[in-house]
Amino acid sequence: MMSLRTFFQECKADHMTRYDAHFVGQTLPSKAFYRFGRFIVSGGIRVYTRMSIIGRENLPATGAYVLSPVHRSYIDTPISGALTTRRLRFLGKDSMWSSRWFGWVLSSLGAIPVTRGSADREAMKRAVTVLEAGEPLVLYPEGERKSGPVVQSMFDGAVYIALKAGVPIIPVGIGGSERVMPKSAKFIYPRKVRVVIGEALHPNVPVGEGSRVPRSAIAAQSAALHAELQRLFDMSMVGVGWSYPPETSHDQNATND
Repeated sequence: MMSLRTFFQECKADHMTRYDAHFVGQTLPSKAFYRFGRFIVSGGIRVYTRMSIIGRENLPATGAYVLSPVHRSYIDTPISGALTTRRLRFLGKDSMWSSRWFGWVLSSLGAIPVTRGSADREAMKRAVTVLEAGEPLVLYPEGERKSGPVVQSMFDGAVYIALKAGVPIIPVGIGGSERVMPKSAKFIYPRKVRVVIGEALHPNVPVGEGSRVPRSAIAAQSAALHAELQRLFDMSMVGVGWSYPPETSHDQNATND
């Protein structure tokens, strides 16, 4: 697997020197590709999953924000993209860039590679730059896919980036995606999906350029986000008639990748 550092080094003389995080994916072909792909994929998902969306009015029509959904399935990414006609930016695990051609496609569309399990500074800087340019960014606070009804321990990345950029966090509960495409599934099943979009959580700690984000602020915002995500996730699961076995209660840990 090519490391993130190797990726940037190899791309230094290629396309990455022509785009900083602000301009990645800003070419006309990449914009057209994104719109076309979103139209096809979003339309298919809406029909196939009978997807319903509650709280769409909570998505800002302009300006940057961090979209923070729960993560139970690979299908969560195209579901998130279907929530708004605005182009969303995503962070992806760096192994997806192991193919040079596919990595170029991802980067051209504005995706940003991160090293799983680490707080990669370059990726964080690029994410903040994207937000400072006024574009929305999708970050899964739980990191990798989880399973079950409990919102698991969250990484600090989503909250840190939102605080650093001074943008709101939009929490999102996605119910039913785990039945649409369970772990290890080779097929996408026609199951109902409900998405519940919560009101924005606004960071209230001013962070100047070059200054550090207080750990206390990150902890407080993370706790608020965790509680709101659980509430929205519960609402979304009720909306699709999801019923977990009694043993998978909120008091027990769910599994992850």
